[in-house]
Amino acid sequence: MNNESIKNANEAPEPVGLYPHARKVGNLLFLSGVGPRQRGSKQIPGVTLDSEGNIKSYDIAAQCHSVFKNIRLILEAAGSSWDQLVDVTVFLTNMKDDFKVYNEIYAEYFKDNQPCRTTVEINNLPTPIAIELKCVATIDM
Repeated sequence: MNNESIKNANEAPEPVGLYPHARKVGNLLFLSGVGPRQRGSKQIPGVTLDSEGNIKSYDIAAQCHSVFKNIRLILEAAGSSWDQLVDVTVFLTNMKDDFKVYNEIYAEYFKDNQPCRTTVEINNLPTPIAIELKCVATIDM
């Protein structure tokens, strides 16, 4: 596989490790996990941290909107689009408290395009966020 298959978006948040925003394989685009962080900033939309970097409070709605914005930025930079999403895996750190709000916001963004979806609760994510998405989209050859 060559480096031409690696796709990065200048506007999306920098990866927190050695991985691309996305990788094209055939007519599929595989996105790495995408959270709500903003490029070039330590601030995370909807998250308030204490002096030791622990989550003091968070707004799942603000994080959802930011994640979906980041997904769109990556898709478009790679030559795909929102309506070409075919599979979405959602990781939530608090399914009990956040699922209802997340599910309502998800329905707003995906009312016209309905990719397959899996939502799972996990213990935590590598940065102090409450949601991350892993997506697959089609991409024109």
